[in-house]
Formats: sequence, structure tokens, C-alpha cells
Amino acid sequence: MRVLASAFVFILSFAAQAQVVPVDTIPAVIEVNQDSAQLKFSASLRELRQIAGAPVPFYTYFWEFGDGSFSFEKDPLHSYRDTGTFDIRVYATNNYDDGKPPPTKPKKINITKAPPTPIRHAGISPTFFKSDGSIELKTNRMPKPAEDMVLLIGYRNKAEWNIPNLSGKLAILYNERQFKQDNFLLKETRNHHKEQKSSLNTLMAYVPFQKIFEEDWKQKGGPAIIEKVKPNENSRVLKDKAELFRNSEVWKFENIKQGEERFMFISLNTTPEMLQDTNAVVTISAVFIPDDPLLEHEVVDLQLQIVASHDPNKMMLKNRRMNYRFTGKKQELTYKVRFQNTGEGPAKKVAIGIRAAGSLDVSSVQISDSQPKCIPCNLAYSNQSCLERFVFKDSVGFVFKNIYLPGVKQKGVSDMDSTMGYIEYAVNFKKKPKKVPFDSQAAIVFDKNEPIYTNRSVGRFKPGFSPGIIAVYGTRVNNTALTMGNKNFSLGLSIAPFSPYRKYLQWELYVSTFNESETFLGRRTGGDTIINRIGYKVAYRDQFRKSKVISIDVVPAQLRYNLNSFIGFGAGAIVSSNLKTTNEKTKNTSLENPNGQRIILNETQKEENQGFNQWQSSLFADIQLGMVRVGPSLGIRYLYALNINDRRFSTYLAWKF
Repeated sequence: MRVLASAFVFILSFAAQAQVVPVDTIPAVIEVNQDSAQLKFSASLRELRQIAGAPVPFYTYFWEFGDGSFSFEKDPLHSYRDTGTFDIRVYATNNYDDGKPPPTKPKKINITKAPPTPIRHAGISPTFFKSDGSIELKTNRMPKPAEDMVLLIGYRNKAEWNIPNLSGKLAILYNERQFKQDNFLLKETRNHHKEQKSSLNTLMAYVPFQKIFEEDWKQKGGPAIIEKVKPNENSRVLKDKAELFRNSEVWKFENIKQGEERFMFISLNTTPEMLQDTNAVVTISAVFIPDDPLLEHEVVDLQLQIVASHDPNKMMLKNRRMNYRFTGKKQELTYKVRFQNTGEGPAKKVAIGIRAAGSLDVSSVQISDSQPKCIPCNLAYSNQSCLERFVFKDSVGFVFKNIYLPGVKQKGVSDMDSTMGYIEYAVNFKKKPKKVPFDSQAAIVFDKNEPIYTNRSVGRFKPGFSPGIIAVYGTRVNNTALTMGNKNFSLGLSIAPFSPYRKYLQWELYVSTFNESETFLGRRTGGDTIINRIGYKVAYRDQFRKSKVISIDVVPAQLRYNLNSFIGFGAGAIVSSNLKTTNEKTKNTSLENPNGQRIILNETQKEENQGFNQWQSSLFADIQLGMVRVGPSLGIRYLYALNINDRRFSTYLAWKF
């Protein structure tokens, strides 16, 4: 009894602890202080909780000031150009913390007096448009399942266009069709420059045309100018891009001045279903569509890694789900390792060691991009910033030397992008790999600090579909009567995953089965009979039954296992139903007349049944030899009927494509 009481007290104490309200629900508290003509913003957040073995946790910040401006600083300064009421938002991301980000709660602020001289808005810097284009995308954090995220859209009228006022449209495309589920749900859009909502269908219906001028020498006395039109290449680019996504948002903007930059903010809810795609790379695309037909459409892609936790050091494999049918030795994989200096001072050296999957050929590694940009060390002079590559048996290493990578906690550092870097490289398989997942992992060392280990970046192959044809010939094992002939021939189709490695499910349908048998039912001897008033002696009477059956067989469940590339086993159930059954009974009678002459009389009775008139369920097991993954193979199958006394052996020839 004491043991039971102690256990009961323990359970109650555990339940009481489980009911404690988590601090993750405490929202960020925004504080505002006036400093001269500027306002200083700060946020009070819950305490961070250290993950065992991880670096020291910290927050990163994203501020919206309610007037179309923003900041990634911890305690930003901002001044408003106009008076009015503005909603202030802060989004804090907890790095190396075991909880959720603090909820965002907007705070209203009333500005009654604008500063006498305009002050440049926080967050708007020449480095935002890193691609030097007219549109750019950025997020406050990598997408984590079941969390919110802010998509920052910047667009501008570039000064070199020399257009005083520019109008056009913005299209945001999200939720790629390559993923079965939606990754994002649009929660709210915050615009500050009177952008008007539109639709992709309306945009696609408006097909700009470009004019082509030709000389027509058939006109009177000289050339005449004839205008011809053809669809602009821009419309094709937009259409091709839109086909890759399920969802879109379109806005129309007007009269953006030369050199002006504008920003919009979209709150996205990341769906819980994203968890199954952790470490996958998702893309959000934006298209900038000027009304001026002489200006080209601009497309920008933002690639985001779905993460299980907000750790700034990550490894990802682009296009990690591959079609195995088209995968071979020359298949090129692109890996990207992101890193961030989270320390209090700059890093001069960053070393990245990568344990590569055994199926990858590390000798084929080629660097495709890096940040900071560095030349190879074998081309650098003494103490010049450079990047060196090391290749080992089953790993590869990269070392950034003599660089300056600021730390997140370093004084005077406000641009978080300057604290980040990455290495991107391409690698091939050693040979056509096995159809199994493969993973790689990186360790990152800043100067002489302890290594930081990234996530495991896992590559997988899509199941694919492998159709097949099957030809079956079978014989009965347990005949209950003397069988004069028996034919059982079937043609069927199969569907299975393409080139399965070990176990897999297969579905089969025999759309036309022909089964013919003739059975001797017995003989009676002796007797007399009268035909046309003439007496005959009966020598014997033989009876036969001839059956023809056309049926359909379905294998709704079959589990198969490939021992290797040439031997496979399978077991499952098969359901059969007759579509048409023809039974023909024949009676052959041998007679002798009074003159001693022999006469044979034949009597036939025919019966037909159509429709699903008979059902039969059977269990089976088989062995398959040959190219059991893809190609021809030969199999032997044993079937045991459940509702009738029937057992069969059948041989079959299968070919998977």
C-alpha cells in the first residue's frame, strides 16, 4: 500500500508540474522613449532557456514602425515624417532556445508632431536590394512548422531608369506544387503606399505586346511602316513561373518616384504539416511588372529552409527529393552551409568540416558560391582573404582565412546580414546510388572556439511509379475428379514504386482471365432403351462437363521484399469474381441395335451466367527471380483459396518499367 501511495503522490506532483502555464505565451512588451526628435524602441522579453550542449542562446529582432519602415536592430531609433497613429510590432526570434518565439502584440503610438527636418528611416539601407534589382524579398526568420513569419517585400524605381513616376504590379507566388501540402497560409498584409489588391488571373489576362516595324515595299512609290504585334517575352516568363505555385498575391502600385523605395509586410502562418519536410528548401517568388512595356519583368526567388529550431548555423540540400528514375552517377547535388558569428567580437577564420554521405564522391566537390566572397588560397598573396578546400576519404572541409566576420553581440553592429556567411558547393554520386535516404552533417569552428554542429541534411528519393505487365499460367493441385484438360491463363497489370530497394507494396489487376477445363464425371454401363419403337442395348453412358470462365482478379494488398537486385519474395491476398461462366454438359451414349450395329448418341446442355456471380478470396506467397526492381523476371506463386477447396501453383512472367 505504501508503494501505491508513493506512486499516486508522484503522479499527482507530475500532473501539477505539467499544468504550469509556459512562459512561451508571454508576449513581447514594447517600450518607447523620446530622444530629441527621434524615438528609441526596446522590448522586454521572456528569459531564454539554454539547450544542453548548444551555444549561448540569444534573440534576433525585426521591427515594424507602422509607416512602411523597419529595422533589424535590437534597440532601434526612428523618426516619423508625418503625424498620426501607428502600430508598432516587434518579432523576436529565439536562437538556441528550447521554447517558442514570444508572441507579437502590436502597440499603438500617437505622433502629434513631425520632426522639423526629415531623418532617414531605420532599416532602409542601400544594401537591402542585394541583387541590385527593382524588387527584393527577405524574412525575419526561417520557417518553422506551426509558427508565424514575416515576409518583407521591397520594390523601387531605380534611378538609372530615369522615369519620374513609375506604376505597375507586384506578384508574390508561394506554396510550390512540388509539395503535397501547403507550407504557408496568408494571415495579413500591411501596405503603406495605397497598393491596390488584384488577382493573378487579371494580370495574366493582360498580355503586353511589343511593336515590330517592317518596311513594306509594295506600297505606292516607297516604304510604308506597318505595325505588327507579338506576345511579349515577359508574359511567358510570368506564366511559366506561376505554373510552379498554387497560391499568389497581386498588388497594383502607382506613381513611385525616381529612386524611391517602398516596402510591404506579409504575415504568414507556417503550417504544422511542414514538419515532415524539415530541412527541405521552399521557394517564394516575386515578380516586378512595370506598366512601361519597354521595361523587362524582374523575378526574384527567396529560398528558405524549413527548420525544426531557430539555429543560425544550418546545412541544407537543394532539391532534396529526387526522381530516382533519372538519378545517376552524373547527378549533381547542391549543398549550402549557412553560418553566423554569434560572439561578441569578429571572427578572422571560419572552418567548416562536412561528413559526406557514403554514396557521394567527395573528389568531385566544386565550390559554386560563398559569402564572404574569397579567392582560392593558392591564388592569394600573403595574409589575403581566401578560401581553401580540403578533400578526405569521406569528408570535405572549407576554411575561410583572414576574413572579418562581425559578431552578433559586437558593439556597433546593426546589420545582422554582415554577421552571416555561407559556403555552397556541388557534388556528384560515386555511382548510381541505392534507393535509400542519405545524409550529411557539418561542424563549424569560429577561430579557436568549440565546434558547432549543424542539422543532418537528408536527401531522399521520390517513390515514383513503376507500371508492369504480368502473364500467368496456372494449374490445380487438388483435382476432385478426373480432369481431361485444364487451361488457366491470365494477363494483368501491376503498379509498384519505381525500383524499390527492400520492402514495398504492390497492386495488381488481371483485367481478363481465361479459364477452361473439361472434367469426366463418370460412366454407367448396361441397360436397355427404346428409340422409335426399336429396342437397343446400352453399352455405356459417359458424362463430361466443360467449363469456360472469364473473370477479373484484384490484388488489393501485397507486401514484397527484394533480397537483392535479383531475388524477391511476396505475400498477399487476391479477390476474384466471375464475369461470365459457361457450363456445357455432354452425355455420350453407346447403343447396339438388334442387328448388332453400334450407334453413338450425343446430348448437350449449355448454361451461361453473366455478372459478378461468384466471389473467391485467396492467400498467396511467391518467389521471383530476375531483374526484380526494374525489368523482366520469372516467378512461382502458390495460391490457397479461403472459401472453396482449391489450391493452385502458377508461374508468371513479369516486366516492370
